[in-house]
Amino acid sequence: MYSQLPIHSLRHTHAVILLESGAQMKYIQERLGHGSMAITADVYSHISDRLNKETIDEFEKYVSRFLK
Repeated sequence: MYSQLPIHSLRHTHAVILLESGAQMKYIQERLGHGSMAITADVYSHISDRLNKETIDEFEKYVSRFLK
């Protein structure tokens, strides 16, 4: 089973976990050895469902302060 798992999948999972844990994109870029942060953002911008929901929740909480 593990012999069929591409090493790139582990690298990708590592980057997504870093992103979900709150790591800055610049740190992830340096850790992965990408030449620019744009490359990292392009590859990992399809953020996880959990992170997407948390971001939307934070936005709604922020906006609701002005709608009261």
